[in-house]
Amino acid sequence: MTPEPHPFSRFVAILGRGKTLTRSLTVDEAEEAMSMIIEGRVLPEQVGAFLMLLRVKEESPEEIAGFVRAVRSHVAIPAGAPKVDLDWSSYAGKRRQLPWFVLSAMLLARSGIKVFMHGTEGHTAGRLYTRETLEQLGLSIAGSFDEAAAQLAATNFSYMPLEVISPKLKHLIELRPVLGLRSPVHTLSRMVNPFKAPATIQGIFHPGYMDIHRGAAKVLGEPNMAVFRGEGGEVERRPNKPCEVWTVHDGVAGEEVWPPLLPEPRQGADEDMDISRLTALWRGEFADDYAEAAVTGTVALALKVMRRAGSIEEAQGAAEAMWKARDTAGFPAVA
Repeated sequence: MTPEPHPFSRFVAILGRGKTLTRSLTVDEAEEAMSMIIEGRVLPEQVGAFLMLLRVKEESPEEIAGFVRAVRSHVAIPAGAPKVDLDWSSYAGKRRQLPWFVLSAMLLARSGIKVFMHGTEGHTAGRLYTRETLEQLGLSIAGSFDEAAAQLAATNFSYMPLEVISPKLKHLIELRPVLGLRSPVHTLSRMVNPFKAPATIQGIFHPGYMDIHRGAAKVLGEPNMAVFRGEGGEVERRPNKPCEVWTVHDGVAGEEVWPPLLPEPRQGADEDMDISRLTALWRGEFADDYAEAAVTGTVALALKVMRRAGSIEEAQGAAEAMWKARDTAGFPAVA
């Protein structure tokens, strides 16, 4: 007697029928497939085949949108949680430069903007990840959505590891050394936006993924989204390079090219990656043109995507004014 096909096998078949018959999943199919994975109704062999077929084909915006919907349907935000202004993804880690963007997030939070940052760590060797940075700076990591809500209410900032948002997504990202390739989960995780912030900002390393991020944001109906090639793949402006930013505002796609803030010469790699330099820069104990431009340039991008500045010049001017007006004595506490 021929065994009945596994319910998930049809999704593998859609992606693996060969050059002429393979197609992308629809939004609804992608949502159903990811829901089955999250709920543990899929065999390990199917998960591996599914992720790698998507990787070879390359995920479509509709597939990512469906995956995001599935994850969001399995996330419960506590009643009365504060409204988040900006969703900030942090999944790449830094290798050549310190995570100056952490100071950008702190600067926004100190200006009354509620920033929810989420990410993961350890999936790529030799990188400094955001969680380690925040812990060394003495900042608490949210271990639940209740903790995140309390941190946002008290300090305007919270960082939550991916395993708290979705243990299953964390497991899937950790399959990278097993499968040998990045999977679409890296794109999916950046876009979850669990608190439904009206603005999201995403950094990527490979420019080819900008279209996928922007397309998925349109399908999801994100009111304000910006994606750009950030330093190391994080949400951090490279101040000595032009910055191409792809956006979505109320369903309308746009593109901007932000001019360099510093001369073109390539910034050398930081051999020490000493996290204490973040605190020292904030407190004005040393000057670093590159670091300060990375901080203010990233803040400017955030202000622009949140529509708190009408032009690139206005955004950069506002960011620099915020930096000059910061309380240098109070870091790392966010008051």
